[in-house]
Formats: sequence, C-alpha cells, structure tokens
Amino acid sequence: MSSIDLDAYLRRIGFAGHPRADLATLREVHRLHATAIAFENLSVFMGEPIALDAASLESKLVRGGRGGWCFEHNLLLRHALEAIGFEVGLLAARVRWNVPPNVQTARSHCLLRIALAEGEFIADVGFGGQSLTRSERLAAGIEQATPHETYRLAADGDRFRLETQLEGAWQALYVFDRVEALQADYEVSNWYLAHHPQSQFVTGVIAARAAEGMRHALRHTRYAVHHVDGRTERREIASAAELMRLLAGPFGIALDALPRLEARLAPLFATPR
Repeated sequence: MSSIDLDAYLRRIGFAGHPRADLATLREVHRLHATAIAFENLSVFMGEPIALDAASLESKLVRGGRGGWCFEHNLLLRHALEAIGFEVGLLAARVRWNVPPNVQTARSHCLLRIALAEGEFIADVGFGGQSLTRSERLAAGIEQATPHETYRLAADGDRFRLETQLEGAWQALYVFDRVEALQADYEVSNWYLAHHPQSQFVTGVIAARAAEGMRHALRHTRYAVHHVDGRTERREIASAAELMRLLAGPFGIALDALPRLEARLAPLFATPR
C-alpha cells in the first residue's frame, strides 16, 4: 500500500503517462515537482506546526495547493518515488550557501538518494531558489546540466559538495555524505528551524519556484525573476496586499487556509530591511 495517493500527487505536478521506476520517470517527476510546487515558509511564519508524516504532507502540498520547505518537499517526493517502485534513501546535508567558510553548520537539509540500474542519483526539490530541477548522478567531478543551472558534485574528503555555476563561478550549496539519515533526524532540525527566534524562516517570508526559463524568488519584500540567460529583474513589494497577490500568482500558492496572513505580513512593510 502506498503511503500517499500517488494519482493525486501525479495530477498535482502534471505528470502524464504511466510512471515506471526508471531514470526517465525519475527526472520527469523531479522536474515537474520543482516547477509545480513552490518552496515557501508561510506556515512557520504564521507560527503553525510543520508535520512531516505522509498524510500531513499530502494534505498540505498535494490537496491543499500549498508549498513547503526542504523536509516537506523531499519527504513527499520520497513517498511518491517509493510508491512508483524506486529504491530511495534519505541523506542529510550541511548548508554552505551564503555561509562564511569559518562558520560551521548543522546537518539541517534533507535530500534523497535513488538507486537505479544506471547507478546512484540524488534528488532535491527543496533547496529554495537553487533547488535542482533534474536528478543528478551521485558522482564527483562531472558537470551536470539541468533545465536551469549547471551543477557538479565535488569531492570534499569523504563527503560530496554540491556546487552550482552562477555568473561564471562555482558556488557551494551544501555538503553531505552517504550516511543514511532517519526521519527522526529531520524532525529535530524541522522543529529547531521553525522555533529558533533568529531563524530566517521565523522572522520573514521566503518563497521560490522554478518555471520554464526562469526562477521566481522572494525574500521578505524583495522579489526577483532570474532568467536562465543571466538576466535578473528585481523590484520591491509595496504592500501586504501586493505580496499576497504575488504569492498566489507567480508562486502558485493557495492562500485560502491562511486567513490571517495579510495581517501578519503588514509589519514587514513597517520595518526597513
């Protein structure tokens, strides 16, 4: 028995055809998930709990039209892939994106390892504005293109460092090893990031969604559209009402279940950022 309604999930992401446990299906499901379901922290920003069980993930991200953060995205993807018949493992990573070299980070990011006849691959639809839009080989030293950026895994001792190429330079996103993670590990990070008073997910709004030829990115009141040809459009959001329209529009987030959101957003426009 599947832990989620696979047909409902496939409709949510727009998958057509019959899914099989092969590389073509893996990459298509990965691409569609990354473009259909936004990364967003609205539940945390509203002070609501984040549940990681399969039923809650399906209720929120599939039937509720919402997005979520890494634990929600990648655990939902895990359930879907296992329902299709894939062999899926859980991994945990230390974020290095925009982190100074001398600062240590916890294993607070979730990603997946998938075993196929062609070898091992990683899948990650939950890294915000740099989420992979294609599953990549778990092998160091290979530049791997996606519908958006080019990525590579670099050897980092006994670990891998995922890097992306932006403006001609390689930038580190996170480091991880092959040690299998447990959902209990994610529960700890999930609670910490949702409750620590200095967590970026508690103090402001973050959203991201990949689309054909571009990425939409929101941080607090700053909105950007990053095009794959290198162009970026930026603008400041002027009001909570405008931000609500943006979340429901380019990010495709259903807001009906968040009736207090506009009032909660209002203070963002009273405090300079």
